[in-house]
Amino acid sequence: MVLKSCPFKNVFNSFNHTESISPMSVSNSMRSVLFVLVILFSNEMNLYAADKTDRPNVLVILVDDLGYGDLSSYGAKDLKTPQIDKLIRRGMKFTNFYANCPVCSPTRAALLTGRYQDMVGVPGVIRTHPENSWGYLAPSALTLADVFQQAGYHTGIIGKWHLGLQSPNIPNKRGFEFFQGFLGDMMDDYYEHRRHDVNYMRLNQETITPLGHATDLFTHWTRQFLQQQASSDKPFFLYLAYNAPHTPIQPPEESVEKVLKREPGIDLKRANLVALIEHLDSGIGKVIRTLDESGLGENTIVVFSSDNGGQLNVGANNGNLRDGKQSVYEGGLKVPTGIFWNNRIAPRSQSDFMAMSMDLFPTVCEAAGIKIPAGLDAVSFLPTLKGKTQPPLRKNWFFRRREGGTRYGGKTIEAVRSGNWKLLQNSPFAPLELYNLKEDPLETKNLADTNRKMFNQMSALLRAEIQRYGSVPWQKPALPAHD
Repeated sequence: MVLKSCPFKNVFNSFNHTESISPMSVSNSMRSVLFVLVILFSNEMNLYAADKTDRPNVLVILVDDLGYGDLSSYGAKDLKTPQIDKLIRRGMKFTNFYANCPVCSPTRAALLTGRYQDMVGVPGVIRTHPENSWGYLAPSALTLADVFQQAGYHTGIIGKWHLGLQSPNIPNKRGFEFFQGFLGDMMDDYYEHRRHDVNYMRLNQETITPLGHATDLFTHWTRQFLQQQASSDKPFFLYLAYNAPHTPIQPPEESVEKVLKREPGIDLKRANLVALIEHLDSGIGKVIRTLDESGLGENTIVVFSSDNGGQLNVGANNGNLRDGKQSVYEGGLKVPTGIFWNNRIAPRSQSDFMAMSMDLFPTVCEAAGIKIPAGLDAVSFLPTLKGKTQPPLRKNWFFRRREGGTRYGGKTIEAVRSGNWKLLQNSPFAPLELYNLKEDPLETKNLADTNRKMFNQMSALLRAEIQRYGSVPWQKPALPAHD
């Protein structure tokens, strides 16, 4: 063990001159010194133990575009995800968990800041080309990594960042001490790791050219990180962001062959997506095994979730929910989520308590004994994880996304939910729609024309929130003018 500092220096210094002290005085002095040493050493050991043992590690696993029905534990019949299912069984399964947005960047911004994405300048997808990029992470936004780093944790991100391509909006400038992964939005090829012919793979701020399937790389790097942390005197916060099963749907060939052999009647498009998900499942299993084998699993909070619903046109399954990725219908927002923490969260527990991506921020902070920063939109659901009852996290829930192209024209789509009621506009060029999710969970009966009182109430809520979002810019600040 290496102590971070020696608290005994002043005690030893005070004992430097003993020539004029009697033998009895020396004996008494030695006893006093030894007593002080024992107390100080015990305190130092307690601090050390608090660093490593009492303070939980945190591992947040976020996958990309995984449909609500694309795990066997969430009802899929044509795929097998034993590792993710096992992860979820070790703790609490959520059946009513929502992504902040139906696309990538905004949900990631919300998760890492505990704010609605518009309030940190990321209403849409951040991309390579500025004319098609719809967000800029606010310089003032405090990230989970900032908070955990300030609390003495080692902070790392492995995998997909997607919140900026240049400093200061890169991981190492936003609280992460360690980064090994991909800065950009998506890879055009899981093996070549390029986007628009640009290499966004980084080890911290160094460009790298690793060989292999991206899922395998992120898995391998995570296992290395965990093995290193096993001998560290600091707890860790690790954000593992896989880019699977995002397009391109490019699983290893042997994974596809395995699926086709097992499911002979399956559609080829679906078979490829199933293979990509099963390959991801295998990687997550290796990560959790490494966590356990390294001795870290006993005191690590593990979160598993997805950034949005599955993409239907590539074969995703969102269960019986309406629509999918890009949509503010339930299929674009509701995501499979599970959290385990040995001996703290009851295994095989399940909750229909409603929470969303950004609520993970204060939840893991509270679990780690870290003071929750002021001004968050998010609320901790740690009581629910511990099996206690708690009131709803908020009265009104907002979902929003900005996008370009002719389908959106730089405008937004949005939804607000209050109780059982949900008002949404799934196209900026279409009318608002109103649904009662208790009576109509599949959003089949639009009540906008038949319940004008509720329509007007919900519309007012949405307008007020849109006004609030208008206070935060979502483009890179202009450089100051020079005389």
